[in-house]
Amino acid sequence: MSDPVRPVPQPGILDIAPYLPGKAGAPGSKAIKLSANESPLGASPKAIEAFAAAAQQLEIYPEGSSRLLREALGEVHGLDPALIVCGNGSDDLLHLLAQTYLGDGDEAVMNRYGFSVYPIITQAAGARIVMVDETDFTADVDALLAAVTPRTKVVWLANPNNPTGTYLPDAEVRRLHAALRPDILLVIDNAYAEYVTADDFTVGSDLVREADNVVMVRTFSKMGLAAARIGWMFGPAHVVDAIHRIRGPFNVNLPAQMAGAAAARDTAFTEQLKSFNAQWRDWLTAELDGNHMRVIPSQANFILVQFPDAEHAALAFTTLLERGLVVREVGASYGIQDALRISIGSEQAMRGVAGILQALVKVG
Repeated sequence: MSDPVRPVPQPGILDIAPYLPGKAGAPGSKAIKLSANESPLGASPKAIEAFAAAAQQLEIYPEGSSRLLREALGEVHGLDPALIVCGNGSDDLLHLLAQTYLGDGDEAVMNRYGFSVYPIITQAAGARIVMVDETDFTADVDALLAAVTPRTKVVWLANPNNPTGTYLPDAEVRRLHAALRPDILLVIDNAYAEYVTADDFTVGSDLVREADNVVMVRTFSKMGLAAARIGWMFGPAHVVDAIHRIRGPFNVNLPAQMAGAAAARDTAFTEQLKSFNAQWRDWLTAELDGNHMRVIPSQANFILVQFPDAEHAALAFTTLLERGLVVREVGASYGIQDALRISIGSEQAMRGVAGILQALVKVG
């Protein structure tokens, strides 16, 4: 019997490995989710108030350019609102950038353990992803540059990186950019910028102002608004113009716009979140690093913990899960079989993780 005639996806689509999100506890369980890098302090109270107020206007379309959100972002970050594009999460903007600047026969370069969405959006645009080995879980500028070919059109750089938490200082990002051809777009993905405490880190907005081939992408998801799906991009006028031509006309809903604007202006809450994260990120790192576990130094709101081998990592994941603590396996998505990614959560959760893993390695 012959196969039925039916619509067929474009070549390469079915070769794409789908994105694997972090697991959550079973419905109705009291499991603590430490697998998705969500805010341990919830959302800004001002953002919650603004989101609720938007319920009075649900019958109208949102303003199509996210003007009120762009103006808030420009005010807080010292940026020209006209050079900001907002999206339905930063993933929306990353997809649009790939769709705009990649096509059949093109290549995009990324570091080996970079964000797993980059291969998906690159291949979906018909281009080829080129993964470059890292140096001790950190993007290697020389290796990235060595991978550039005449076909290269985009370089994806998560800074800090997910799932490792490592980062490149401003000098290294600038060295990377300086050696790229002017027709290659450097995308600096700053999803975790609010949590960075390193003195030599910058978000790259100055570089965007100076160059025609750099964009900075940010998100509100790690700041307590993951459910609202708000991302934003700062880029040169010609990139902004191209993205506006293909983005959805109402791609950020009104409650998200209002909540995002309020969250951006609530800098006191952002600082509180950063301080809390730094305290417990550093504490958990000190508690776990050593005794057959290695914690990769992180500038994000999570840590990556390496175990002696994949079996120990699997045992640690299962043991934590049995105790109601859900962390992120990174073998299937990133190929790091001997490690787990652990989001920074409440004090109770962090002490629970530390106690369980310390006891586990003593008997493991």
